[in-house]
Amino acid sequence: MTITLVILIATIAMFVAGRMRADIVALCALTLLILTGVLTPQEAFAGFSNQVVIMMVGLFVVGGAILQTGLAKAASHRIMHLAGNNSTVMFLLVVIVTAVIGAFVSNTGTVALMMPIIVAMTTESGSNASRLLMPLAFASSMGGMLTLIGTPPNLVIDEVLRENGYQGLRFFSFFPVGIICLAVGIAVMLPLSRMLIKKNKSSDKKKGKTLSELAEEYKIGKNVKSYRVGAKSRLAGKNLAQLNLRAKHGINILEIRNAASLHKGLMRNVTQSLPTQSTVIAEGDILYLQGAPESLNAFATSNQLQPLSDSSIDFFDIGIAEIVVMPQSRLVGLQLRQSLLREQYGINVLSVKRSSEYITNDLPEVKLKAGDTLLIQGRWDSIARIDTEEDDWVLLGQPKEMAEKVTLTYKAPLASIIMLLMVAVMVFDFIPVSPTTAVVAAALLMVVTGCFRSVEAAYKTINWESIVLIAAMMPMATALEKTGVSAWVSHSLVATLGDIGPMALLCGIYFTTSLLTMFISNTATAVLMAPIAMKSAIEVGVSPLAFLFAVTLGASMCFASPFSTPPNALVMQAGNYQFSDYIKVGLPLQIIMGVVMTLVLPLLFPF
Repeated sequence: MTITLVILIATIAMFVAGRMRADIVALCALTLLILTGVLTPQEAFAGFSNQVVIMMVGLFVVGGAILQTGLAKAASHRIMHLAGNNSTVMFLLVVIVTAVIGAFVSNTGTVALMMPIIVAMTTESGSNASRLLMPLAFASSMGGMLTLIGTPPNLVIDEVLRENGYQGLRFFSFFPVGIICLAVGIAVMLPLSRMLIKKNKSSDKKKGKTLSELAEEYKIGKNVKSYRVGAKSRLAGKNLAQLNLRAKHGINILEIRNAASLHKGLMRNVTQSLPTQSTVIAEGDILYLQGAPESLNAFATSNQLQPLSDSSIDFFDIGIAEIVVMPQSRLVGLQLRQSLLREQYGINVLSVKRSSEYITNDLPEVKLKAGDTLLIQGRWDSIARIDTEEDDWVLLGQPKEMAEKVTLTYKAPLASIIMLLMVAVMVFDFIPVSPTTAVVAAALLMVVTGCFRSVEAAYKTINWESIVLIAAMMPMATALEKTGVSAWVSHSLVATLGDIGPMALLCGIYFTTSLLTMFISNTATAVLMAPIAMKSAIEVGVSPLAFLFAVTLGASMCFASPFSTPPNALVMQAGNYQFSDYIKVGLPLQIIMGVVMTLVLPLLFPF
């Protein structure tokens, strides 16, 4: 027992100091528990195969797909529209929406679904995500108190009631308690959350231009129209060499796109290709043409092309970037058509920037000079290759990172269906699939259906620091139970307070549960404390309802530690939080919540 307590106290001290990464501290504690013989290797590493940890990995992937396909951005736009420019209204919307979702979906799943929405919203509005992410995690736990299925401790106390011959709880028996929790949480978090605002460490660094900024600067969307090649079009079956668009019509073809839709648009796939002289135009192709409006209209009419209303240029498979011609470059003095950039690298040059002048007319004849900046267009892998194979120019920006930020909006309907199916499985008990299986299946579907650009992109969405933190701290619960620490603490407090009266006993049960949950999972704490609460109520001759609700509240309303609940750990890295941040905001909230609920519970469930 002593060894376990020393390791626990040292671990907490390291967390509070914040001088070492939280996951490393957790691994050090885990290693010490093995070396001192408190835990066997099998017990110590059981956390890495725990269903909650596996679910967290899957939820990170699902959340990443929600962000990658633009669902997060769409939802964030809705919240921003409702909130206007009022940060307080935005805070309230985030907390209330999260709590409502958390009433029906696990708090871990709720945070994983909402986190990319918050990140997208704060990025676009220029606000600070750190103010919202921790309240997001806390709100998901508060929402879990609104319904019977909101959080596992609720089901634990329901089972204990039934086992002891009492009537079970109804689906909305928790609703009055949950509403009070949410009201207290909002009142406390609204002012305290301002302490969480972090300075963006990278804000002072010069970042590369975004794709939209490049497109706007070079005005590549100007005078661009899109047309569909119909069955009667004269272009079908012809290659670009035969058409000679630039010479004959003064038209530049930027892209050929084909969008195939199956099952009424749900399974949609978009392919983009760069035109070459040998490219054959096929029926159904969408052509993105750039030129004078009168030239485009005349060309489309004579060739029976169908104009499309949406002519926005997207960067799914094809991207744009800038390269600067170096003084010693072989390109200096050559006309652009002599550069062989298209032939050797498969890229087009859309514009040449020289000082403050942007050259777009007669590009093939432009003679290049040292210092010219070329706006190039090509597949992302071609742009990356042009950076590694030549010393004649410098590529501005990181094509790989830029490609990963491209939103695959055409996959949004599919991603939303996968997400809703996952939520349905987690909500409805009659579906014979476990929540963990549902999450893993949803994550795999997001990958195999193309909601990510690559498998590597999916792996990058996983926050491994949070995963390792939770997995390494879970065995601490086993150590505390195995060495008798948990039982000693709970029995001692209950024995001491039982003679004073039911109110004192209620407070003791609540805060003992709350204390244990800081170091043991909330479900494990509820399983440990619920029978003790039931026996204590029977011994003093009062109704056990208030005592059992104190257990589920104490187990669920734990905010002072990043590893007490998975949602707290999920937001730690994204919000750039330290352990001390949870102490500053979570500890006051946890104490105030405890005081309020121990006063309210006897009113809702009289002794």
